[in-house]
Amino acid sequence: MLTFIVPSFIGLLLFMTPVSYDGDLTIPIAVLAKGLKAWLAEYLPLMVTVIVVITALATTLTKALKPAAVMNNSFFKNLLDVSPVWFVVRLLGAVFIVMTYGTMGPDMITSGGTGALVLNDLLPILFCVFLFAGLLLPLLLNFGLLELLGALLTKIMRPVFNLPGRSAIDCMTSWLGDGSVGILLTTKQYEEKFYTQREAAVIGTTFSAVSITFSLVVISQVQLEHMFIPFYLTVCLAGILAAVVVPRLPPLSRKKDLFIDQSERKEDDEVIPQGYTALSWGLDRALSRAENAGGVKHFFVDGSKNMIDMIFGVLPVVMGIGTLALIIAEYTPIFGWLGMPFIPLLELLQIPYAEEASKTIVVGFADMFIPSILAAQIDSELTRFVIATLSVTQLIYMSEVGALLLGSRIPIKAWELFLVFILRTLVTLPFIALMAHIFF
Repeated sequence: MLTFIVPSFIGLLLFMTPVSYDGDLTIPIAVLAKGLKAWLAEYLPLMVTVIVVITALATTLTKALKPAAVMNNSFFKNLLDVSPVWFVVRLLGAVFIVMTYGTMGPDMITSGGTGALVLNDLLPILFCVFLFAGLLLPLLLNFGLLELLGALLTKIMRPVFNLPGRSAIDCMTSWLGDGSVGILLTTKQYEEKFYTQREAAVIGTTFSAVSITFSLVVISQVQLEHMFIPFYLTVCLAGILAAVVVPRLPPLSRKKDLFIDQSERKEDDEVIPQGYTALSWGLDRALSRAENAGGVKHFFVDGSKNMIDMIFGVLPVVMGIGTLALIIAEYTPIFGWLGMPFIPLLELLQIPYAEEASKTIVVGFADMFIPSILAAQIDSELTRFVIATLSVTQLIYMSEVGALLLGSRIPIKAWELFLVFILRTLVTLPFIALMAHIFF
């Protein structure tokens, strides 16, 4: 019982307890990450540059030489013996990061809106989050907390979202703290056969919500801080609407309900046996999990593997794909062209400055903050409200969430992420417009 209660309580405290820090609402894990970032601020860009370059070199050597020490170790084999596509992405990430750190090569790669944004703003905080979250994630995963909450919440999550009850934790962790922690949590549970391919893809693209803190930054950027409560209410309701509708459409609906090893979920997995209540069955499963959790050494080994997997496996992907997406957004008219078909829809929804607004809609796929930067110049509070809210509910942006999902073992492709992004836009835009007309 104590093995279940003590680590689970510490996990709840670190990952899911709202705390106020520098005037923002966040979670203790994010506070630890920000503290480390502030302490190491001067050295972090060099540290993440070294990590990305080491990953690219180690992957190249593994592909070329197939050393027995790596090939006979399942952890290092999964980390370094990647597919040709991810090999190229890691090399690209290494090239981009060396050029950006050394300010060599074209402005297009190294500027403050592309490579330097990813290297100086995004990778340092991801490194710090992965360091603490990866190491301490076993507190949530290994001691029975998710088994208990899964049994209690299945009756809500399964009928409404067709997901296991434990997925509610991924959402709450993202919502209170950081979407990247939510994706880390989802990835580990997929790898440990708690989620099927479909469930992991749905949770990763639907429940890795934007934190309250970042939402406040977005609404401040469009000078509508006084509208934060209506704005966040609209974000939450639109997010629930998208979570109900989008997973029931392709490509997410076509994902297989198979685990990572291609086995099927047993029908009685979530059935509460006769003679048990949801609470007593959840507690029974939680204690069983705690009993088999292993000792302190196992905890730190497991946590260290999580940490290494995320830092070395994901940072190069975020650098490569994130920089590429931002280059397309900043230096080509592609996202402007892709936004043009939305002009008639925006006009139909009676959104002022429909043409200017259309340019912000698809650019959010590159980075969530770009739409609100562009929207700040539009002379209509209603339009700025719609753009800010939409940018948060679109959820998938390649400079972080998209790159993290592609870098994980969750089976989802880049074109599928773009399609989910467009579906989320089409589902939530009419609702957001309706709410905007009510508030303005």
